[in-house]
Amino acid sequence: MSHTHRLDLEDASLREWDATVLQSDAETGIVLDRSAFYPGGGGQPPDHGTLLWGGVQTRIAGTRKGDELYLLPVEGDPLPPVGTAVRGALEDERRSMLMRTHSGLHVLCGVVFRDFGSLVTGGNMEPGTARMDFNLPEIPPGFKETVEASINAEVAADRSIDVKVLPRDDAFAIPDIIRTATNLVPAGLTEVRIVDIVGLDTQADGGTHVASTKAIGRLQVAKVESKGRGFRRLRLKIVD
Repeated sequence: MSHTHRLDLEDASLREWDATVLQSDAETGIVLDRSAFYPGGGGQPPDHGTLLWGGVQTRIAGTRKGDELYLLPVEGDPLPPVGTAVRGALEDERRSMLMRTHSGLHVLCGVVFRDFGSLVTGGNMEPGTARMDFNLPEIPPGFKETVEASINAEVAADRSIDVKVLPRDDAFAIPDIIRTATNLVPAGLTEVRIVDIVGLDTQADGGTHVASTKAIGRLQVAKVESKGRGFRRLRLKIVD
């Protein structure tokens, strides 16, 4: 059986593409042979968008993971039959903001690891807003302001954000490649996707990112919260 070719992993800037419908069902969803829809994962929610076919529009409101990448149509929208040629299109504003947000979280992760030696214990994001939790027992006076200044300095440095795929052994030979307190890379995965903010943060990651830190925009540490002994939650916003 053919599986969806993940265009989003190859080119995060892609917004439109041609594809053919492999499966189509109102309950399970639509499967394409090629798709740039990010299916969600690692705290990043799935893309929204549309499929255009024969003068008809099918809106895509999310995805479902399973043995295939299933695109979930808006209830009541028409389903393209199997074999139909479609034109896929992502909701650009949502995807672009999620890319900026995800890259901003990696900058935050890199700064907190570099300056405080803390690992990530959890995180989540929506377009333009996010949270990240750290195993950070103590925070010094002025922590919030210091971190905000440091992450914006890294944004202004316009560091390149490179993506590559390495054999598992090569990836795990990179020092501190896992920045989470628990290793979330599946044991059976033979190749690992690496996102490298050059000179700041290198880690295993499956999400979509901007090409350089300057594209993130100005970041604000909106709030620092205590989440129990030794754990802190930082809430992040993109403010321009």
